[in-house]
Amino acid sequence: MMVWDPAQPYQQLPAIPPRQDIESKIILKQCITARSALAELNQAARLIPNQAILINTLPLLEAKSSSEIENIVTTMDKLFQFSDAGNVTDAATKEALRYRTALYEGYKALEERPLSTNTAIAICSQIKGAEMQIRRVPGTALANAQTKEIIYTPPEGEALLREKLANWEVFIHNETELEPLIRLAIAHYQFEAIHPFTDGNGRTGRIINSLFLIQEGLLGLPILYLSRYIIQNKTDYYRLLLGVTQHQNWQEWILFILKGIEETAKWTNNKIDTLVQLEKHTREYVQRTLPKVYSRELVEVLFEQPYCRIGNLVEKNIAKRQTASVYLKQLCKIGVLEEEEIGREKVFIHPKLMKLLIQDSNEFELYL
Repeated sequence: MMVWDPAQPYQQLPAIPPRQDIESKIILKQCITARSALAELNQAARLIPNQAILINTLPLLEAKSSSEIENIVTTMDKLFQFSDAGNVTDAATKEALRYRTALYEGYKALEERPLSTNTAIAICSQIKGAEMQIRRVPGTALANAQTKEIIYTPPEGEALLREKLANWEVFIHNETELEPLIRLAIAHYQFEAIHPFTDGNGRTGRIINSLFLIQEGLLGLPILYLSRYIIQNKTDYYRLLLGVTQHQNWQEWILFILKGIEETAKWTNNKIDTLVQLEKHTREYVQRTLPKVYSRELVEVLFEQPYCRIGNLVEKNIAKRQTASVYLKQLCKIGVLEEEEIGREKVFIHPKLMKLLIQDSNEFELYL
């Protein structure tokens, strides 16, 4: 048996499924609680009246965290500010927004074709803003950020990488007797171990996790914000990935992912519930305070993202440009929005929504 050496390309990366019991009692028990939390989240997402709230906001939270794992640091403020604008100058913000676009385009692509190597290539290309291909050149190695010590060298050679990706693809689609969440955990490890691209592998793999849940019918929208859990447990995440490589310690890795899915689903479900409460409270407040301005559609636009522009109201046929400007300024007067100039453009910030999305807790101050 070949001894694994972190400094040498891992050409002997074993095919999946693993040759050991990966459906132990403790794993199956954790599957039940994770599946239950996912089902509750899926139900909450289906019942929310304005699904644009989720589609426009939660993927941006995921984009920020997933990029941060790779030390691409931007702020939620910048992401929301530029999410529907084309004038982004900050490189980290551009890259995080491309992640959001890749997640959404991958989600739409599932309607036409299942997950595959080509899906991964399209996602990575979108994230990087360049045509990415399966690695053809040697020399890729992953090192400890502090010590610079090489901790893992993925397999190399395009033909071998494609062979291992073909096995990964078959596993995703054909091992249907395995619980889908166990399949997700195994497939995620394998994708990261193959490391098929020169850059963007981690972010591509995390998008694939979301798409897999949708493909398996466990979620209807790409709203499971799993990167938050990985950031909070980053040391364990990399330690357990390495544990599979070194010792084939699948059980601890699978349990880690299952717990992450459960915790994240519960957190997201609570966030959705609070968003619904805040929207209802805001609707009642605007209707009471500005009855001539109020419409359900207007309040819905205010919740689709924390930064609102005059053009957003015009696009939704809520008002012509001049009237839309008046509406937004009146909403500023009653404390729902705050006006800000960014360059030559006026934007209207929704502080309560922004705070709720950024903070970990699910509390908000009431309008009086």
